[in-house]
This record gives sequence, structure tokens and C-alpha cells, in this order.
Amino acid sequence: MFTNEYDVIVVGAGHAGSEAAAAAANMGSKTLLITMNLQNIAQMSCNPAMGGIAKGQILREIDALGGYSGIVTDKTAIQFKMLNKSKGPAMWSPRAQSDRMRFAEAWRLHLEETQNVDFYQEMVTDLLFDKDRVCGVKTSLGLEVYAKSVILTSGTFLNGLIHIGEKQFGGGRAGESPSFGLTERLVERGFTSGRMKTGTPPRVDGRSLDYSKMVEQPGDDQPSTFSYLPSTQPLQAQRSCHITYTNSKVHDLLREGFDRSPMFNGRIQSIGPRYCPSVEDKINRFADKDRHQIFVEPEGWNTVEVYVNGFSTSLPEDVQYRALTAVSGFENVKFFRPGYAIEYDYFPPTQLKHNLETKPIAGLFFAGQINGTTGYEEAAAQGLIAGINAHLYQTEKEPFSLRRDQAYIGVLIDDLITKGTEEPYRMFTSRAEYRTLLRQDNADTRLTPLSHKIGLASDERLEEMEKSQHQAESLIRFMKKTSIQPQDINPILQDKQTAEIKQSLKLAKILARPQLKMDDLLQLDLISHYLQKNKTTQTTLEQAEIQIKYAGYIEKEEAQAQKLDRLESITIPQGFDYNAIQSISTEARQKLTKIQPRTLSQASRISGVSPSDISVLLVHMGR
Repeated sequence: MFTNEYDVIVVGAGHAGSEAAAAAANMGSKTLLITMNLQNIAQMSCNPAMGGIAKGQILREIDALGGYSGIVTDKTAIQFKMLNKSKGPAMWSPRAQSDRMRFAEAWRLHLEETQNVDFYQEMVTDLLFDKDRVCGVKTSLGLEVYAKSVILTSGTFLNGLIHIGEKQFGGGRAGESPSFGLTERLVERGFTSGRMKTGTPPRVDGRSLDYSKMVEQPGDDQPSTFSYLPSTQPLQAQRSCHITYTNSKVHDLLREGFDRSPMFNGRIQSIGPRYCPSVEDKINRFADKDRHQIFVEPEGWNTVEVYVNGFSTSLPEDVQYRALTAVSGFENVKFFRPGYAIEYDYFPPTQLKHNLETKPIAGLFFAGQINGTTGYEEAAAQGLIAGINAHLYQTEKEPFSLRRDQAYIGVLIDDLITKGTEEPYRMFTSRAEYRTLLRQDNADTRLTPLSHKIGLASDERLEEMEKSQHQAESLIRFMKKTSIQPQDINPILQDKQTAEIKQSLKLAKILARPQLKMDDLLQLDLISHYLQKNKTTQTTLEQAEIQIKYAGYIEKEEAQAQKLDRLESITIPQGFDYNAIQSISTEARQKLTKIQPRTLSQASRISGVSPSDISVLLVHMGR
């Protein structure tokens, strides 16, 4: 069946695998997407939502680069919210509640419509090698398929083990078999592996809930979209989520099952996600708290299935049920399925290069939870970068990577390969030093030109970006050169409780005041006339406002980023012998030898490498 060699084989069809296959294929690589169940492409294994704090920025970046996740999210969303609007724009993060079934369906249809993608359903149990280069995969039926590059996106399936109370059984997801063979094969080839844990809450029947006892959480009045393409439209109707809370009775009922909890009786020894703990972990670690939030999230437009966000657990199913019936609004709850924990193999990501190619084996790329991350968005971002670089590798072109000052995706990958992770890694805005530059509104201006240059982002994307950028720049110029008279603006200033002006002042100076927003100035005739004449969009208004209000912060971060670029431009020769330099610390020599940083900038971010060590390296690099 597979007599011809593929350019790229993608193993696994979760969020990472789907983006990887799409990227490689759209760049021109003949791609095979092989997975254990083709009915579960891009399955939302956990919560039915995309985006959120920092994750929304990643999703916008994926779209700006030419990925599909933003488009699929827009087409299948049931609610949209911009989080952190009360804070500065660097913190604004879009989030969408998704229709779980439609999301997976839309992803599959997009992939089926993508030229150069073939599909095959089977388990990959081994890799094929030509010395220190990968050359294909071997399946459980003994089928050998050859390729110039291979991307592993195994999610939680590598030797996956599911825990519910004292019961445990193999599985990559509830109802699906684990994957065997790949971990052992990679360890044989010199890789180091580890174990991680994640979990998921019960799903329940929404018809059994009393929403009158909960607090409704509607979407935004004016919802936006994730994709920058005009082909996706904002939601016209939305479904609400709800909030309720645990209480002391719930906590007492949960504690009754601690002796049968795999987290507390030693059955689970791997580390779970710090920022998405199980409910039993929360009441154990935060014993002083008498309640915790529960987000009640619908799984789609028409289904009655509900996701109980905040109640992730691996306690016995009878304990889960009794405790949940003590939550307000859940007194008569009916379970669809209990929550569970899952342990799985991962490979510490310090074994990767910036392009997500493995250091020991050429042409082999890792993306997603195999690298120790958690979250759909982090996985999709890695898949996109791996797909791009698998194509560039097999066409013998320079690898593609993003710097920390260019994208959250750059921060994500640099953190992973430089610092590694011993717990499931999750992106936050606080991880980015340049978050004023890396806003959700400007991902297209940051990244679309870079992606277009390597052949992924389409001409349409570049044209839309340039059009939007031109509109914003024109509006900023207009506001910087146009003055407003006191009698026209003072009523607005008085209403906003900010000082009135006594002589004409440029509009940009007025807008820079913290008490004012662009919306406040739309009632001015000279602005409304300009907007109508130029058909200015809401997105353009937002971008212009941010650039005017935060110009000082933006310029400061740009200056800091330029300093970083100086160290980023100093590359370290491959295989550099750090042991030959006695004037750097022993810890620095060990860490540098293990990680083999690409540049002095990356070396400076390694834990245990001091500024004095970098100074010594600068001397040895002739600087």
C-alpha cells in the first residue's frame, strides 16, 4: 500500500498532529497522518474550550502563521469572551467555548480538503532508522512506511495508564487503547524519558442540573474572532456558562475517599499540572479555603452533556458522585462519565533543538505532550512549528524558529528546550518578558510576513495584514496631526472627570489620558467623519488606541529586545567543548554541555549559568 516514500509522516492526530500535518502539506510536502483512530482527529480530550490567559495569544499566533486552529475555533464556537479587559492590553486574552463534536468534525474536514495529506489508521510501534537519521515508521501489523522526516505527537498515549480510585487500566484516553513500543525504542537510541500525569473531571447530564442556583456567565456583547481572515464571522448567538462553588460538606465527602485516592496512596507518583490541580489536591493544599469555583460548561450547541470545570479528580466514582451532589445546583446530578487521572511517558524537551528536531536523531521531530506540555494551544503551536520544520528539513532549507520577543510560541519553545520541565508546562503571560509587544491584537503584523516568506501564510493573509496595518498607521497619523478645540472636547473630559483643556490639543494627546478610551472620542464629528470615509474596522480602532496609549511601554520593550538580539546573533559552534574552559563554573559546564545552546542569548537563560560565565564565553567567542 505504501510503496512510495513520504516527505513527512505525522504520528498522532491530536491538536499537535493536526497542525503539523496541515503545515507540512500546505508547504508542499507529501504527508501521511497516521493515528490509532481516525474518528478522533483533534479530539478535545479535556475541556471544550480554546484560548484563555496567554493561550488566546498563542491561538492568534497560530492563525497569523497560517494554521487552522483559529479558523476551526471560530467556526465551532458557542461563546466568545475577551478575558482581562480590566487590565492593560498586554493581558487581554481571547477565549472561546467550543462545540466539542463540531470542533473535531471541522478539523477533520479541513484536513481532508488539504492537498498532500493522506490518512491511515493504525498504531505505530517502532521507528525506522538509517544510522542517526529517521527514515520511517513501523506499525503494529508490521507495515513499514518510509519518509524523509517523522513527527511524533503521541499526546497521553505512550504507555498511558488511567486511574479511577483503586482501579487502573491501560488507556490513552477513556475508551481508547494506549500506545506501546515507541518509548522503549527511543530509550534504546539514547533518549531519556519520564512520566507525567494529568486529569479530567466528570461529565454530567445538563438536564439534571438546577441552573437557577448558579451564576450565569454570558459571552461578550460584541464577540470577536480568533482568525484574522474575514472568512470567519463573530457569533450572532451564544450559549452561557455558569458558576457554582464547592463547600465544606463537599470537601468532607471528598476527604472520605482520600485513603482510596491514587494521588495519596502512592499509586500515582508522577507530577501533575501545577496550575490545573485536581479537586482533592486543591482541598488538601488549600485547607483554609472553604470553597472553590466550579465552571459549568456546555459541550456544544445541542448536546445536554456538561463539563464540570474545576472538579478534575481521580477519586473513586462513588466518592465523586456523592461529593458532586453536595454542590449547589448538582443535587440531582446524573453522570455521563466519571473523572480520571492518566499517567503517560514524555521526553524531557532539552533533547530538542529550537526547530523541535531531536538532537540524537536527524529528521525526527517531537510536538505536544510528548515534550512535557499541557493544553491544546501549546500542543497546536508546537505541531505547527514541527510541521514547518519537517518540510524545511526534507527540502534542505534553513530551519524556522521564533525568538522570545517575536511570539509567545517563541517563549514556549525556548523555555522547553533551554530550561526543560519536570511538570506539565503551561503558558502564562508572566512567562513572556516582552508581553507588551506580544499582544493578541498584533500577532498578524508580527508573524504573517515571516510565515509568508517561508511559503505557509497565503497571499490573502499577507494582503489582509498589510491592509489592516495601513489603516491603523493612517488613523494614528490622523490623530497625531489633528487638533481638537476646547469647546468640542471639554464636555467629554468633564464627563470622564479629567482636566479640561484651555487651548487646542492633538487628538493623540487626548487619547493618551488613562481616563479616556477610543470609544469616548467616537462622538466627535471629525473622528466619525474620518472613520466613515476610510471604512475603519473595530480591529483597526483597537490597534491604533493601544499604540497611542502605550507608545512609551512599547518603545521601552523594543529597546530591550534589541539588546537581546545582540546576544542572539552570537552563535555557538556546534559541539563546542565547554570542558576546555576552566574559568566557568562546574555547574555551567555541565548544563551547557547537556543542553548545547544555539546562541549566547539561549545560554544566558539556562539555570545555573551566571552572567560571569557568559562574559567568559563572550571572550572565547572573540567578543
